[in-house]
Amino acid sequence: MSGVEPKGQGPSVQCAVQERVATVTISNPPRFNAMTRAMWRDLKAVFEGIQAEAGLRLVVLAGEGQHFCAGGDISEYPDFRFDPVRLREFHEDEVWGGLQAMLACDVPIAATIRGNCMGAGVEMASCCDVRLSERSARFGAPIAKLGFPMAPREAQLVAGALGEATAREMLLTGAILDAPEMAGRGFLQHLVEPDRFGDAVEQLVKQVGALSPQAARLNKQTLRALQAGRTMDDILRTAYDYAASAEHREGISSFLEKRPAKFG
Repeated sequence: MSGVEPKGQGPSVQCAVQERVATVTISNPPRFNAMTRAMWRDLKAVFEGIQAEAGLRLVVLAGEGQHFCAGGDISEYPDFRFDPVRLREFHEDEVWGGLQAMLACDVPIAATIRGNCMGAGVEMASCCDVRLSERSARFGAPIAKLGFPMAPREAQLVAGALGEATAREMLLTGAILDAPEMAGRGFLQHLVEPDRFGDAVEQLVKQVGALSPQAARLNKQTLRALQAGRTMDDILRTAYDYAASAEHREGISSFLEKRPAKFG
């Protein structure tokens, strides 16, 4: 699959596809999967490839090993962060390029979170449709300790997903919140014990896999259009074009015939 194959060794964002499920792995284990500049570029390429591939049912986003993502790879920062032009290019082209590719993806994305989910990890998780977390995971964005704010587009994304109060708490006090707290605040939909994590991910894959891929893509497109402020009249111009589609017919027919639907 062009643009979606696993890569070689070293820090990377890799993707493997099996049975119509794409597993995207954030891989930089020595640094708890912190994102390098190259990894942000990988993220964009991977999700653009996923968007172009027909038939995928679900994307599972995970970190390699025991952590989701500990943030950005700070060892690279002295090379570019002290120049306004290069700093803008990093955030607007590389970081936002990867996050925007996730946001533009019509395939449902599930974040499966273990260990540390900090900074860049929170940003990537905010792009996902469903967030499943181990109870022991930890969340935060304590970048004020490093002397810089969250970039504007990224702050808007995170505030929208976490809620403004939680985003302010993380950014202004450096708060690190545990998974039960994040679930209570509505950021996480699924909270599981470590020994049930694999089973919970598998159950989610089966649950989404039984549904219509077309319906999922259309739902994401509608929600994205509403979030972008498109007028209802504009949205309604094409809202019912799916009427004669095969998946629509199969869904109705299978229900009336009392049998499982066979989509795709």
